[in-house]
Amino acid sequence: MSGCHVLIAGGGIGGLAVALTLDQIGVPFTVFESVPQLRPLGVGINIQPNAVRELYDLGITEQEMDQIGIPVREWALVGLNGNDIYSEQRGVGAGYKWPQYAVHRGRLHMLLANKVKERAGPDAIRLGCKVTGYQHLSDGSVNAQLEKPDGSTEIATGTILIGADGIHSAIRAQMHPNQAPIHWGGAIMWRGTSMAKPIRTGSSFVGLGTHRHRMVIYPISHPDPDTGLAMINWIAELTVDNSEGWQGSGWFRPAGISDFIHHFEDWTYDWLDVPAFLNRADVVYENPMIDRDPVPTWRHGNVLLVGDAAHPMYPTGSNGASQAIVDARELGAMFLGYGVNEQALVAFDEKLCGRISQVALRNRGAGPFGLLNIVDERCGGEFDNIEDVVPLQERTEFMAQYKKAAGFAIDMLNSAAPTIPPGSLA
Repeated sequence: MSGCHVLIAGGGIGGLAVALTLDQIGVPFTVFESVPQLRPLGVGINIQPNAVRELYDLGITEQEMDQIGIPVREWALVGLNGNDIYSEQRGVGAGYKWPQYAVHRGRLHMLLANKVKERAGPDAIRLGCKVTGYQHLSDGSVNAQLEKPDGSTEIATGTILIGADGIHSAIRAQMHPNQAPIHWGGAIMWRGTSMAKPIRTGSSFVGLGTHRHRMVIYPISHPDPDTGLAMINWIAELTVDNSEGWQGSGWFRPAGISDFIHHFEDWTYDWLDVPAFLNRADVVYENPMIDRDPVPTWRHGNVLLVGDAAHPMYPTGSNGASQAIVDARELGAMFLGYGVNEQALVAFDEKLCGRISQVALRNRGAGPFGLLNIVDERCGGEFDNIEDVVPLQERTEFMAQYKKAAGFAIDMLNSAAPTIPPGSLA
């Protein structure tokens, strides 16, 4: 696809997935990232089978995924008194053709960045360049306004501009100047990792507690063969009064265990001592659980939003990063079908904007953790037999509806043709 050049604002997971897809289909691009150096930041995230399929189709191997994470075998919800609410197999064990992976976000980020540089060259990612806005030109191209750390500015011109610049997106702010402010529903998350022995299957994603007071725990590394210890990702979450808005010192900051452990000090079970587990943490961050109200379109002329810039969502469904990867592949398919032009962006927007915005709203309503809401409403979160509270059929149907909405229902995904057919690659 000669004569075109795509500008990508943001070198996170979504932006790099777009870059790898464009390289695969032969579309020239440049990624502009504001930080002066990429580092493996963050803690754990889940990559759902629909996104793992796309990573495999991008040439990311199973061996490479195993170096940055571990396949998830089970997804489980556990009540406040330690009794199971719901559990199911995940990934290949559940019948998918592809696994679900729990990975270290920073290691996935660096894997994608290294792939971009290997395949497209070291100049494909320009660091220290923040896209602050855009301008449509009379010839149909677009200017991206760049700002460097020293305050100097620059203009980059391309055929298409992709805004993959996250929840605080400058491109979205220009596209929708009257958008509502960031939405915070009152949940505070303390996130970290601890070295410990994995619980249950050895690779289980466990949600424990109630919808307003809970923990999420899952391993993001294979156990050490000598000690049996793995890196366990955890989220400790508490919902508080949000009437005065977020009063923290920032959207994401380092924190100490003493800031919050008192909320979980009596969470001891025969299979997990939560206070002892938290006290083994090697890194802790605090951030509010935030998203944005959906916007009616992700497109303005030849400028398009993807990933968190388009659909920032609560992490309750474990599919924020997954959807960013899927966005990239769907965009590549549209470029193959319509050319690298505005028509491709229109088709992308019409296919995904409305549907994925509904997923974001569903996640705001607790996503699959909504089962905890139901249990809490019916028994206060404590029970002896879950069948007396929420029958199995109701629990199963609840989960099936979420998977269908989020795009990873088993039958639908397994029978779907590749997003980008192998014969169409550059």
